[in-house]
Amino acid sequence: MSTPSALDASFVFVGDEPNATGETARPEKSKVSSSLSELTHPSNNPSYVPGSISSYAHDWSSRGTGGALRVHGRHFIDGYGRVCDLRGVNLSGSCKTPVNDDHDRFPADSQSVTFVGRPFPLEEAHEHFSRLRRWGLTFLRFLITWEAVEHAGPGIYDTEYLDYVRKLLSLLPQYGITAFVSLHQDVWSRYSGGSGAPAWTLELAGFDLDALQETDAAWLVGVKGGGHVESERGIWPCGYTKLASSTMATLFWGGDTFAPKLLVKDAQGNGVPIQQFLQNAFLDMFELVARTVGDLDGVIGFEMLNEPHRGYINVESLHSFDYNINLHLAYMPSAFQSFQLGAGYPTEVDVWTRSFPMPTSRTSQILLNKHGRKAWREDGPSEGKCIWAMHDVWGWDKTKDMGVVLRENYFINNPATGKKVDWYTDFYYPFLHKWASRVRNASSPDKIVFVEAIPNEFCPESWTPERQLPNMVYAPHWYDLNALFAKAFGDFSVNVQGLSRGMFVLKAFYWGQRGVRDNYTLQIRNIVEHGYKSLGEKPVIIGECGIPMDMNKKEAFHSENFTWQLRMMDAMITGLEQSLVGFTLWNYNPHNNDQVGDDWNGENFSWFSRRRALPPSLLYYEQDAPSLDNGARILPAIVRPYPAKTAGIPLRFEYEMTTGAFIYEWGNTSSSPSSTGSQEEASVFQPPRSGHPRITALETEIFVPSMIAHGRKVIVEGLGPEDTHRYDERRQTLFIVARDTSPEKVHKIAVSVYPPLTPHFELNSFWSDYGPRIVALLVALVGVLVFWLFIL
Repeated sequence: MSTPSALDASFVFVGDEPNATGETARPEKSKVSSSLSELTHPSNNPSYVPGSISSYAHDWSSRGTGGALRVHGRHFIDGYGRVCDLRGVNLSGSCKTPVNDDHDRFPADSQSVTFVGRPFPLEEAHEHFSRLRRWGLTFLRFLITWEAVEHAGPGIYDTEYLDYVRKLLSLLPQYGITAFVSLHQDVWSRYSGGSGAPAWTLELAGFDLDALQETDAAWLVGVKGGGHVESERGIWPCGYTKLASSTMATLFWGGDTFAPKLLVKDAQGNGVPIQQFLQNAFLDMFELVARTVGDLDGVIGFEMLNEPHRGYINVESLHSFDYNINLHLAYMPSAFQSFQLGAGYPTEVDVWTRSFPMPTSRTSQILLNKHGRKAWREDGPSEGKCIWAMHDVWGWDKTKDMGVVLRENYFINNPATGKKVDWYTDFYYPFLHKWASRVRNASSPDKIVFVEAIPNEFCPESWTPERQLPNMVYAPHWYDLNALFAKAFGDFSVNVQGLSRGMFVLKAFYWGQRGVRDNYTLQIRNIVEHGYKSLGEKPVIIGECGIPMDMNKKEAFHSENFTWQLRMMDAMITGLEQSLVGFTLWNYNPHNNDQVGDDWNGENFSWFSRRRALPPSLLYYEQDAPSLDNGARILPAIVRPYPAKTAGIPLRFEYEMTTGAFIYEWGNTSSSPSSTGSQEEASVFQPPRSGHPRITALETEIFVPSMIAHGRKVIVEGLGPEDTHRYDERRQTLFIVARDTSPEKVHKIAVSVYPPLTPHFELNSFWSDYGPRIVALLVALVGVLVFWLFIL
C-alpha cells in the first residue's frame, strides 16, 4: 500500500497553534481533557492568520473537528460548535454481490460466498480514499449485508470478512473520512432478486431456492447478470410484491402476529416462532458488527436497514396492489395469485408494459407456473404447504378446482384481536429501539443512529418523541423516479412525487435546466421539511440519491458526451444545496464498467470506473493531483464548493456550476427566543438560531475544489472590514475569519473565480427556448387583430 502524502503526515490536533519558533504548540492539558464545548479554536486569537491550522474543510477526523462530530437540533456540529455540512458517497454498490459471484451457478454455493474485498481490496484503499478526499466526498455510507457476515448458516460468522472491514475502516481518519455503517437490503435477499439477507433465511421459512424463478415467487434474471435489455429493464423493484420477498418481510416484522403457527428449530432443537428466530439472528449479527468496528474513530454511527419494506402488512387487498405505491411492470401477480403460484397451481396473471401518459398499463395476461412446481420444500417447517394457506388466509376449493380467499383483511387487522395494525407503530419502531440498544451497548452510547422511512413516503407523523432515538438522524432517499423508470433524461421533467399526491398535472411539468432544478429542489425540500415537521429539530441527510449513467439508451458510452448526465446531476445537487441538506451519492463503485454497469439487476449508477482510470503507478495522491480524476465522469457537477464547517448557522447556499461562483449566507447564533414558529411550520429557510451550543471558533472553512480554482484567482466579496480570508488550493479550502460576533448578524459572501469556468451546458428554460416564438406569435396575432379592426 502506498504511503500517505506529505500533507497527511503534517496533520496535528486542530487546537494546535504555531508558536514563535514555528513549532506546533499543544493546547493546555486542561483543554484537551475537558468537554468538547470548552475547546477554543485558535482563530479567536486577534493575530490569527486564516488557515493556520493544519487541517482542511472536509476533514472529519478529530484533528479537523476538535473532537467527535455530534448532533444538535437539525445540525451536525464539531467540537467547536460549528455547523458541519457532510457530503459523500455510498461505498459501494459492489457490496451487494460477493467477490466470487457466479451468475451461471446462482443460487448454488450460497454458503461458500465471500465478500472479502468488497468494496475494494485493502491494497487499493489509498487510491480510492485519496480520490474521494480530493473530490471533497469524505462522508461515507459504508454498505455491508447480512449475507456478507452470516452466509454460512445461523450463528456462523465470517470473521475474515469482519477483520477486512475493520482494517479498511480503521484507515479512514488518515484521509479525513468518517462513515456510518449501513446494513443494506433490496427485495430482502439476492436469492429473492435483490440483496441483503443470506440464503438460509428463505430456506428457514421453507422456500425452495431452485423453484423461486419458475413459480414467479421471485424475479432472479437481474441478479444472474441480466436486466440490461429492454424487456428486462427496471423490473427488479417489482420483486417487493412477489411471494418470496413479501413473505420474508412479513415474517421478519410481524411473524408472531400473522404466522404464529410457523415454528422453526433453534440451536437447541426447540421450536420457536420464526419472527423471534429471524430478529434475534439479525440483532446478534449486528451486535457483532458493532463490536467489530464501533470503537473506530472513523465510524460515526450505524444504520439498521436500507429501505425497509412492510411485506404484506397493511396490504388493503389480496387481489391487487396499490398502483400509486408499488411499481407495476411485467408479470404482476396479486398477493392471492402469488399464493397460488407458490403452491403449485398454474395461474393466469396480468402483464403490464410501459405506456403514456401513465407509466405503465395492463396490456395482456399470461399463464405462469405451467408445470405446477411448488415454491415450498416438503422438508420445510410447513411441510410443503403455503404458509398463508396454513394460516387460512386462502384455500383451494377442490370442488370448483380453484383458489378462494378466506380472509381478505388478514394483513390489515391483527388476526387474533381484530385490531387494525400499523407497520410503523406496531412493528418498526419497537424493533428499532431493540436494535439501537444492542448496537450502543456493543459500541458506545454516543454513536449516531441513522434511520429512514419506507422509500418514497414522507416521514410518518406517528414518529413522535417517545418513539424516537437519542442521537438520531433521519436519512431518507430521493431519486427522480420518472428518469429512473424511463432511463432517460432531457429538457422535460416531471414531479412524480407531486403527481402521486394529487398535484394538478400541469403544475408537475417542468422544462429546461432551470425547470428541472426547480423541480428537484421542491421535491427534496418537501422530504426535508416533512422530516422536521414529524421529528422536530433532528438532522436530515439524504442517504441515497443518484442518476443512471446508462440513460438515453447508453448513447454517452459511445459518444463520450455525458452532457445530459451532467445536467441531471447538477439539478439534483442544486436541489440538495438549496435545501441545506447533506447527502451520500449513489454510488462510488470501482468495479463498474460500461458493459455490465454495477453488475446487479442491470443498474449503472457509478460515475467512476477504475477500468477507465490510470494505473496506480501513474497516480499522485495529493488533494491537488488531477491524475486521480481519471476514470470519472461528470465531475464538474459532483465536485463543487460547499461550506463544510460554519462558525454560525447556514441560511442560504447557491452554487452555479456554469461559472464556478457561489453565494453563501450564515448567521451568528442568537440568545433571543427562536422566531421560527411551530414544528408544523418548520422550514429549511428559517433554521433556529437560538439554543445552539456556544461556537468557540471564528473560522469558517469552505471546500473550494482545486478542479475549479487551479489557474484562476479566487475572489471573495462581502467580507466585513475586520474579516480576513485565505484560499489554500493544496488543501482545497477557503478559510474565512469573520470577527463580528454580534447576535443576529448575518454574513453574506459572494465567491467567484477569474476567469470564470467555461459552461458545460446552457441554462435554458421554457421562456428562453420558446419565449421569442411565443412573443412573435402574440405580436403577429395582435397585428392581425389591429388590421382587422382598423383597416378592414
